This record gives sequence, C-alpha cells and structure tokens, in this order.
Amino acid sequence: MKEARFWTALSDGRVRCMLCAHRCTISEGKTGICAVRRNVHGVLYSLVWGRSIAANVDPIEKKPLYHFLPGTRSFSIATVGCNFRCAFCQNSDISQYPLMTGKITGETFLPEDVVDTALSRGCRGVSYTYTEPTISLEYVLDTAKIAHTRGLLNTMITNGYTATDIISGQLKGLIDGANIDLKAFTETFYTKLCSARLAPVLDAIRAYHDAGIWIEVTTLVIPGENDSKEELTDIASFICSVSPDIPWHLSRYYPRHRYTRADPTPVSTLEAARDIGLSQGLKFVYTGNVMGHAGEHTYCPGCGEIVISRRGFTVEWTALKGTACQHCNHILPGRFE
Repeated sequence: MKEARFWTALSDGRVRCMLCAHRCTISEGKTGICAVRRNVHGVLYSLVWGRSIAANVDPIEKKPLYHFLPGTRSFSIATVGCNFRCAFCQNSDISQYPLMTGKITGETFLPEDVVDTALSRGCRGVSYTYTEPTISLEYVLDTAKIAHTRGLLNTMITNGYTATDIISGQLKGLIDGANIDLKAFTETFYTKLCSARLAPVLDAIRAYHDAGIWIEVTTLVIPGENDSKEELTDIASFICSVSPDIPWHLSRYYPRHRYTRADPTPVSTLEAARDIGLSQGLKFVYTGNVMGHAGEHTYCPGCGEIVISRRGFTVEWTALKGTACQHCNHILPGRFE
C-alpha cells in the first residue's frame, strides 16, 4: 500500500479520486469503483503499487499496436482491478478480482525491477496492459520514468477513461504509444455493458492524440450490440475526425465472462466493418482475432501495396525504408524505428 497521488480531500474525511472520469467520492475505509484505491483516515492509498498480477514478454502486435515498432517485443505488466465492469471482459479473472473476492493479490515487482527485466529479455519497451493501467497510475508513472532513462519506450492499453488533465499533465512526454478501446458509440452500450459513459472516452481519445502520443483504436465487434452499419460508421467517422492516420482495429468477439449470448463475430461482419472504415476516410483498418486474414496486413495508402505482412502477432516481412514505402516512397504514420 502506497499513498496515492491525484486526489483531493473533502469534508467528513471523504476523498475524491481525480484519476478517471468516474471522479469517485470515497468514504473512510472504502474503495473507489476500481476497488484498488482506498480511503484510510482521510488519505487515499493505492493498494496495487508495485504489485504485478501478470508479467510477460509479448509481441507489440498483441496489444494491438501495428504502427509502433512492428516486429519488436514489449514487456507487459498489470495489476488487479478495473474501473469498468464489462460483461464481455476478456481478462475478468484479474480485472474483477478485487471486486469478486474483496482481496488484492499480486507479486512484488518494483519499478526498477520491471525495467531491469524488460532489458534483460530484449524488449524495446514496457506495456501497461491486460487490466486498466489508469487505476494504478502511480505505479505506471514511476516505472515509465525509469524506463525512459534506460532507453525503453512506454505503451498503455486503456479503456480511455483517463481524466483528460491527467493525460495532458502526466502522460504527455512519458507515454509513447497507446491503444484505446472505443467499445461502441452509444451511451446505452457503455451504461448497460460497461457501467461507464461514452463521452469521456471520446474526450480521452482526442486528448491522447493532442498530447502527441501515438494512438491506435480497437473496437471489439459484438453481434447484436455494436455491429450495425450505422454505429460502425459513427465510430469510423469519429476516429477520422481526430485523424485519418489513426489505425482502427476491429476485433472478433468470442463469448467471455458474463456475456455469452452472442456467437463469435462472423468474419463477414468484420470485413464489412473494415470497408466502412476505409469508406469513411481511415487509411488503416485491421481485422483482429482472425488468423491469416488479409486484413492483418498494412497496405500503403499511396500505392496499395503491402508494406507490412503479418500472420497473427508475427511480422513476416516489411517493405519499408525507415517510414517510407519501398514501392512509392509514401511516408507512413507511426513510429517504425
């Protein structure tokens, strides 16, 4: 347990956490929605600082980040807890662990040890992933600062509920890349299936982009929930309004956690969604969780040739000279070196 940052004291011993859009008001002895930040005698504490529930070497493509050091490996860490309650969560065993058990778990893994391990395993960076990194931001920031001094890059995989002032004031210049979930484009979806709201996510996507952080966006396409032509068009149009260079990952849904009433997403639905994204002006739209699909590759917007060939999380070959297409010299957006 470590004293938290990013909170304010209120009357009667209550505190308000300022990390995410929930802005939880927390009474003595209680935790916020994330279940990992507790009010102890009028002081907010992080219960997960330096406690990792998962630590793995992953291809950066697994995040997914396709325009950020493709073909490299990133050291991935996570704590328990989450500020969403997604019915379809792919990692509910760790994201909802404090809520389900009332306990905090994880091995001690101090920031300097995270960085040492990442370097010893040949990784180019550290990824804060698997669960929502915003809820353990003190741990993320302390690790990320050391990582930068040692030549590593930092990436976050986030649900996009980070407070915008935290993005501009804390993450800018420290987080190099982020994949942000845009789960749907209706308040109904976010309220019913995530216990959250849409608007703060849209604000955060803009804020990450404005902070100069390389971003990619992921939508898990769930049959009957967010797969209509109208909603997919709205999502693509919004992303394009921020920047047509932002890659959009369309991920295939498989039944998970409390949401099992839908079948896996038909590949044809993902293909139609990809066409919608491209028709709205996005330059890079990818299909995910479909091994060997043509939508895994990166195509040059200038000439249409494949410039990064992928199969699953593996980069098979590239046709880039630095950031330029070898065929037509078109410059691709992203961080490739």
